[in-house]
Amino acid sequence: MRYDHGGALLVAVLRELGIDTVFGIVSVHNLPLVEAVDRELRFVPVRHEATAVNAADAYGRARGGLGCALTSTGTGAGNAAGSLVEALASGTSVLHVTGQVETEFLGSGRGFIHETKDQLGMLTAVSKYAATVRSAGEAGRVLREAAAAALAAPGGPASVEWPIDLQYAAQTDAPDAPPAEPSPAAPDPAQIASAAKLLSSARRPLIWAGGGAVRARTELAALVEATGAGLLTSNSGRGSVPEDHPQVVGNFATTPAGRALLADADLLLTVGTHFRSNETADYGLRIPEQHIQIDIDAAALGRVYPATHALHGDAADTLGALLPHARRAEPAWTERVGQVRTEVRSALHDNLGPQAAICDALRAALPRDAVVARDVTIASSSWGNRLLEMYDPRANVFPRGGGIGQGLGMGIGAALAAPDRPTVVIAGDGGLAVHLGELLTLAQERPCLTLLVFNDGGYGVLRNMQDRYADRRSGVDLATPDFELLARACGLPYLRIADAEHAAPVIDQAVASDGPVLVEVDLAALGPMKNPFTPPVKIPAA
Repeated sequence: MRYDHGGALLVAVLRELGIDTVFGIVSVHNLPLVEAVDRELRFVPVRHEATAVNAADAYGRARGGLGCALTSTGTGAGNAAGSLVEALASGTSVLHVTGQVETEFLGSGRGFIHETKDQLGMLTAVSKYAATVRSAGEAGRVLREAAAAALAAPGGPASVEWPIDLQYAAQTDAPDAPPAEPSPAAPDPAQIASAAKLLSSARRPLIWAGGGAVRARTELAALVEATGAGLLTSNSGRGSVPEDHPQVVGNFATTPAGRALLADADLLLTVGTHFRSNETADYGLRIPEQHIQIDIDAAALGRVYPATHALHGDAADTLGALLPHARRAEPAWTERVGQVRTEVRSALHDNLGPQAAICDALRAALPRDAVVARDVTIASSSWGNRLLEMYDPRANVFPRGGGIGQGLGMGIGAALAAPDRPTVVIAGDGGLAVHLGELLTLAQERPCLTLLVFNDGGYGVLRNMQDRYADRRSGVDLATPDFELLARACGLPYLRIADAEHAAPVIDQAVASDGPVLVEVDLAALGPMKNPFTPPVKIPAA
């Protein structure tokens, strides 16, 4: 196959991959690519390269597949690096195509416009796969290799740098026959047999689902039903079994009731969770001695907690092999699981004070499959990541690496991936300010997206930490715009929540809108939580 230029080839490959929307910023070093995508597919001109990757990331999460971002070379590729770190940390599939200077000047160090030292090395450091297009006859192969690497379990970002002269050149493409899907890793049958024996003898079992469990939803749900076990989750595993299931305790392992449940369990089976520090009280959480760990990443096995049986394999296949050996837990144990589920939710709901009305209103207004994208902010960390029920992992979009300011870009990507269902973004005023320009992207593209901005005039989480542990505040109190005027300047509808009574009618109105709405949650007027939220990190001086 012959194409007039690289843009036409890129469009053909994207169509093969089922991608109809691409996020990026146009540049002299990607112009042929952007022009072709804009003509044949949908190009979304975001205002910062980091957002391009965040939006592509969430587009893939919401669809359960791959997203694509286009950036320029040099500074543009560097701007994207932080969001590539997020995709790498979360194992989400992103195809990042960046420009590069002309091949004649590549690596010369002459200071050619947009040139940077060892761009490929930088991309390699923050990507699962990185490669340079070296000729007009190999671009198709490189793009397909990158996409395959990004999609292969456990997933991650793949970066391709493409010199501008080769983008403009006529392309020859001879797609190879699709390679056979590699057989997923499978544990040794003897290991399965030993783990199955332990599972069949357990009477007080718990299961902990992480991000790897979302590829094994059917098998996980069947095991939960067959055993009567309680299901804990990491943030990444939320929705792998719908969270209104009576055995789903959820992302509450470090609560007093969650710790007590772990202490009394006689078996913990973990599926694709990497035991992140903020979900294990900086690895201080104690788990049962009998621990079956399933993970596609061999390096994760036993890395944080010892595993009695470390099963390196595909989650769906491994759970399927264990399922015939499942036995029912003690009835009193399953009953206790249900009691703990109710207890932890009630305690958190009560502690939220007036913010509980917002959580309740969101769940009442949103359909079960609506995407909830969350930035790193108090509302997310205290209740959005735990109490607000998730029924499908594709609806659970948030920065797993913990970086602030990524929520709006992720929400835009998710909303454009699923235009037939509403999307909500939960952000703080501090995080939103990181990429405030994306309000213009929101206004331009007009997805069905409700942006909830929790305005407390700064970085509330760190302010609470300093108020609790330090004698003064440093860097946490910030100037905040008049959000009503800002929304008007951007051409966005504006609503405000200043009392718990406002939550339901305002959120109902916003979610029912056929376009974007900015909703300011005035936390000073709304009132505080019963106990100020601080993150689960250690302060040596405390």
